[in-house]
This record gives sequence, structure tokens and C-alpha cells, in this order.
Amino acid sequence: MHDFTLLVVPGAFASSVTATLDILATAATVAQRRGLAAPRWRVCGPQPGAVPLGHGLQLHVEALEHSAGDHSCWVIPGIGVSDAALLPQRLGEPWAAPLFAALRTHLASGREIAASCSAVFLLQAAGLLDGRRVTTSWWLAPHLQAMAPHCRVDPDFMVLADPPLTTAGAAFAQTDLMLHLLRRRLSPDLADAVGKALLLDRRRLQSPFVIPAMLVQDNALVSRLTALIEAALPALPGVRALAASVGMSERTLSRHVHKATGHSTRHLIQRVQVNKARALLEAGGCSVEAVAAQVGYQDATALRRLMRRLLNASPRQLRQG
Repeated sequence: MHDFTLLVVPGAFASSVTATLDILATAATVAQRRGLAAPRWRVCGPQPGAVPLGHGLQLHVEALEHSAGDHSCWVIPGIGVSDAALLPQRLGEPWAAPLFAALRTHLASGREIAASCSAVFLLQAAGLLDGRRVTTSWWLAPHLQAMAPHCRVDPDFMVLADPPLTTAGAAFAQTDLMLHLLRRRLSPDLADAVGKALLLDRRRLQSPFVIPAMLVQDNALVSRLTALIEAALPALPGVRALAASVGMSERTLSRHVHKATGHSTRHLIQRVQVNKARALLEAGGCSVEAVAAQVGYQDATALRRLMRRLLNASPRQLRQG
């Protein structure tokens, strides 16, 4: 009986795979010392034998077999793709189609699946995301939203649970995902102890790492809107003015922006504001009040609230970082 099945596909991010194994091994050691329930896991792949990982590493895996007695959470690290243009090729490799079927069967049996980074696209290709709220690597989020219009992709979060699916952000968010799963499936005490032993912070958001220009680099409309907002600061263009500037109604603009980013046009404006403020604070030389004025706020309190909501950080923390 296993708590977790680590599902490793050819070309998976080596760092995500090994971090998962290190976290599970540390959890087993900590649990033994503290008299807690220890995690039980197995390592599987689409085919048994040596699976090639990134950077020339290999890992020996068992064959993935679904059975009625398998109540484990299937955990899938990133599949080794950071460029959205390469996803169709990876998802079309011979191992993929049988895995899609296995994922559908596991979920249909009421079992859990957790995926991080580009592995979330495996869930999309298997048809498992409709009606759900998920996350992935923030720069891949617009592509996932376009491919899965019937789910909500929220790139702000490091980990999002929409049982029986749990998804996580970029490759090293695999550590956040594993702490979340240990917390929920075993115990909060064990997860906290593992986090302290491995010096892992409980990071809630990807937001502090998001760069708007990268987030919308393949969407001409949203890139244009981002440039218009940046150029207008400190004056803030309203949604109506932005819609008029691109020859659309507010409703049509909102639909296009939400499809590309998963958020509203107003959220895009705030994202540009907070990114500009972050750059000014990190550069130094300006007070918080001066920065607020440069990004369209009459007082610094409103900017502090925005940064806390979108970045989970204060201006002082950003300046010190």
C-alpha cells in the first residue's frame, strides 16, 4: 500500500524528480524519529527500466500499473519542457497516449493526481482540466488557458488544490507541492519538520516572480495593452479607454484578456502598476510615496495593499531583496 506514486516520464526535470525523492526520504527519517506515520512510495514510469531524465541522468522505475487497490496519489514532476512551442512534440511521443488513458482511469476511480510545471499539460491532454482551477509555470499559463478554455488557470499561486487534482507552478514548485501533499495526506507536523530540516520555505505565490512582458509575449493584443498602460503611467487608463485604443468594446476586450491571462483587464492594469513599482523599489533612490505617485497612486497605503495582495510582500521587503 503506497501513499504516493512518483510518475517519471522520459525527459522529466531531474531537479524536480530528485527533490521529490529527497523530500520523501527525509520525511521517512523524520517520521521515524518523531513517532509519526511515514510516507510509503514507489517510483514508476510508462515503461519499466531506466528512464532518461534531463542532463543525461537516468532513474530506474517500475511499470505503472493501475489496480483497484491503488489509493496512492500519483505525483508527476515537470516533463522537461520550458518552451510552449515544444509541448505538442513532447505530448505526441509514444509513451504519452497510454499514460493519458491511465490518468483518466486513476481519476475516474476517485484517486488523486498531482502535477507541477509542464506536467499539468499532461492533465490537459488527458482531458482532466475542464471545470477546474489550476496553476502551472507562470510563463506557460497563457498557453494552458488557450488550450483548456473551460478551466481557470491562475498563475499567481504556487500550489492550487482542486480535489482530486493538485497542481503547482514552475519546476522548483515541486518542493512546495510535496510539502502540501505531506501536510494533507500524512500530517502538518511532518510537513513542517521536513520543511525545517531541508530549509524549505512555505511559499504561497508565484506572483513575485511574474514579469508581465514574458507572461504575454505570444499574445499581440495583451502585449500592446501592457505597453499602453506602461506608457500612460502615472496616469491610469481606464478599461473603456484601453478598449477604444484597440478598437474593441469593453466586453470584447475583457473576453480576450481573460482568455489570454485568466484575469480581468483591471487585473492586467494592476499587474503593470505593481511590476513598475517593484522595479523602482529594487533600483532604490525613491521613497515609497514617490514610487506610488509614479505608478498612479495618490498615497502609499494603496500601493502597499496592492503589493501585499499580488506579491505577498511589502515595499520594504522588495527593497531589501
